[in-house]
Amino acid sequence: MQPLAAQLRPTNLDQFIGQEHLVGKDKPLRKVIESKQIFSMIFWGPPGVGKTTLAKIIARENGRDFYELSAVSAGKKDIREIIQQAEANQHDLLSSYQAPILFLDEIHRFNKAQQDYLLPFVETGTLILIGASTENPSFEVISALLSRTRVFVLKKLTEENLEEIIKRTKQKIKKEAKEWLIRYAGGDARKLLTIIDNTVLLYGDLKLESLKNTLQSQHLSYDKKGEEHYDTISAFIKSMRASNVDGALYYLARMVHGGEDPKFIARRMVIFASEDIGLAVPTALVVANAVFEAVTKVGYPEAQINLAHGVAYLANCKKDRSAHDAYFMALRDVESLGNLPIPLELRNAPTKLMKELNYGKGYEMYPDKEKSLLPEKLNTRKYLK
Repeated sequence: MQPLAAQLRPTNLDQFIGQEHLVGKDKPLRKVIESKQIFSMIFWGPPGVGKTTLAKIIARENGRDFYELSAVSAGKKDIREIIQQAEANQHDLLSSYQAPILFLDEIHRFNKAQQDYLLPFVETGTLILIGASTENPSFEVISALLSRTRVFVLKKLTEENLEEIIKRTKQKIKKEAKEWLIRYAGGDARKLLTIIDNTVLLYGDLKLESLKNTLQSQHLSYDKKGEEHYDTISAFIKSMRASNVDGALYYLARMVHGGEDPKFIARRMVIFASEDIGLAVPTALVVANAVFEAVTKVGYPEAQINLAHGVAYLANCKKDRSAHDAYFMALRDVESLGNLPIPLELRNAPTKLMKELNYGKGYEMYPDKEKSLLPEKLNTRKYLK
């Protein structure tokens, strides 16, 4: 019998749950599907939010052949076989040729040589590439390939989305158990459906106690695509934030032992250095960047020593989130108030007309530090306390 997640997988947009910013009325992916104007794209978002499902819907709605590969296990040989089949069809069908869709899961795990090999076939339209990534593609996808695709950002599913998915399982479940399930899933439909499937199989019901027992009975493993990946990196960051070196090193060891990409870990350390340490120890960012460079050049097994060195340092640093908080306060003003007029004295004045309009007038290179340089509507705002 098929797993519950496979049974409930939507086959069209009317059945699809979530990602309203992409598939709602007049939203970009709905327009792509309805207009049948298909192009190469990358879906970037957390696991269990519909990346694979959307790719399959796009292929089905447009009558395209669909090939699915995982970058974790696939290589040039697999790509070559798909290309040869596509090129044979292109030659036979001539003007009626429709490029097949290659769905490449975990595209960020393809190395540069593999991506370079794929590039010309995307450029010539021999195939349509739909990549899926849980990592920011700008870090791991080569710029030439990235420039020939459009990136769509998928979000975690909302509690309402997950509740609707639970309804579709047609399982009897009480409110308390449902609320626990939604919290446990954390926006991941696959995680939600897997524990429902396993609990019904083991206990025949979805009582809260049964759900918890199922969770406890699951074998401890490090799944680089699933919840263990996200739970462990979360525990790792929170341990460093608490200046708990032992915890940080333990969760680092779990990730390393599980085969986690050292660049993924180091990248989170670079973010942590600015987000959580910030102005307290500005050189923490230098150290974190040095760790990233080191693991990129060294690789496993020695890279684990570079990571441990950096983790111990960052965890022991004083913490200061003031720069982080100040920036996002400013961003909220930008988002809510739009582009407010910039004070005339701060504007560039390269032409005579601009000078006549007082652009740049009154500008002081080193004004009193208490003087506001913000737009008039915000001239009393203080972001960095």
